[in-house]
Amino acid sequence: MQVYEFHPGSQPLLISIPHCGTHIPDDIASTMTPAALELADTDWHVDRLYDFAVELGAAIIKPSASRYLIDLNRPSDGHNLYPGADSTGLCPDSDFDRRPLYRNGSGPDAVETARRLECWWLPYHEKLQSELASLVAAHGAAVLFDAHSIRSRVPRLFEGQLPDLNIGTEDGKTCAASLLAAVKSVLEQQSDYSYVIDGRFKGGYITRAYGQPDAGVHALQLELTQCLYMRETLPFDYLPAQAAQLQPVLHALLERIIDWAHVEAGRL
Repeated sequence: MQVYEFHPGSQPLLISIPHCGTHIPDDIASTMTPAALELADTDWHVDRLYDFAVELGAAIIKPSASRYLIDLNRPSDGHNLYPGADSTGLCPDSDFDRRPLYRNGSGPDAVETARRLECWWLPYHEKLQSELASLVAAHGAAVLFDAHSIRSRVPRLFEGQLPDLNIGTEDGKTCAASLLAAVKSVLEQQSDYSYVIDGRFKGGYITRAYGQPDAGVHALQLELTQCLYMRETLPFDYLPAQAAQLQPVLHALLERIIDWAHVEAGRL
């Protein structure tokens, strides 16, 4: 099976969708619990939600592997990006509701984890690195937009209901202040959705690892609440009418990011 699907673009924008994959090899699936095979923590339909981005000229990368197989938005050593907070790991052994993912109650051992890193994690990150380098070479600057979604209520990870749109930049470290201001201006111009910047979600490994403004690469994460565009419970249906209301905001956001990137490249 193909490790990832990549659509090249013509603009200085790369959209990564690391948690939309659903593939788990049969031999691994046979060791997992029925709860695991629901794939409840998948970023369902995010690739469909952003399908308009191809027309904007954005490059898009998305994996085939489920985050239950290996989480592409975690560091390879598995350390917690939110010290002191509960979180699922590189090869998680439980889901967001703390349900066990494996029948024997434990995840893969070190040898199996290393194999999954080599087969699934490394190729995705090598492509991120090479594409961002190509975009900087071609345009002078690049923006990495890491696209995510999550249930609006996940007691394991946060209290109450999450704001609709959650921008993460590791407290402004992963992108230029002017880019963050441009993003904020788009969010302020719409009134349908609540938003927060660097709240509970400050950006995962991808945002933090590749957001290097001094090197011309600016990264940010957008974590959407799934209730905006889909059913948050089985069978996780996409809701076209609700999605159609959200997409203009996402479209405006990506357009503004592309415009900013061209101005930034011209300034350098």
